[in-house]
Amino acid sequence: MDLEADLAVARGLDVDVIADAIESIGFECTRCGKCCRGLDGEDHTATIFPEEIREIQRDGDPEWSAIARPMPFGLTEADDGTTTGETFEWALQTGACGDCTFYDADGEKCSIYDRRPLLCRTYPFSLSIGDGEAEAGSMDSVVDREGPVRAHECEGLGRDVSRADAEELAGTLKERAIREREEAIGVRDNYQPTDVDGVVVHDSEGAKRPDGSPIGSEHS
Repeated sequence: MDLEADLAVARGLDVDVIADAIESIGFECTRCGKCCRGLDGEDHTATIFPEEIREIQRDGDPEWSAIARPMPFGLTEADDGTTTGETFEWALQTGACGDCTFYDADGEKCSIYDRRPLLCRTYPFSLSIGDGEAEAGSMDSVVDREGPVRAHECEGLGRDVSRADAEELAGTLKERAIREREEAIGVRDNYQPTDVDGVVVHDSEGAKRPDGSPIGSEHS
């Protein structure tokens, strides 16, 4: 995969073309909350970037681990409950029921709505760039597509969307596509194998512990 080439494509995306596709597919959020909840016995999993975690921290300075958790892919849980391994992304933290910790089920709303991650801002849409794969969810979850725009399962699809809302969403989709590739390049360039116990998260800033603290070079 040529990440630099994909990044160039993402930066050159035409927002009007993306907005046209969103209008063609149609979308209006019904506030069902399904994209915020853990479903079918699986915990809610939504990617969040390091700077997005810090943006949320600026409101009351919550601990890193109260906002994000290591993405579970690549991690192993032992019989005694101890988790070990390396992973390459952060996910929004979840509560005991598997829902996003910032989802208020009683009020059916997001408590960090104005600072929610790009993935949340753009769901149920994603963009296909370079390798032809959708960025969010598996291709099996794609229920509609229009050019590079992919729409994933959501009961709000097919509803009328204003041009202004389509353009705003299109701009955010482009921003997300760029940021995802910048993060991937940063992870690749800063990756160093580690030989430490427990869980290690590799992001664009280097290796970190689950609480967000950097792992020193003496452990590399």
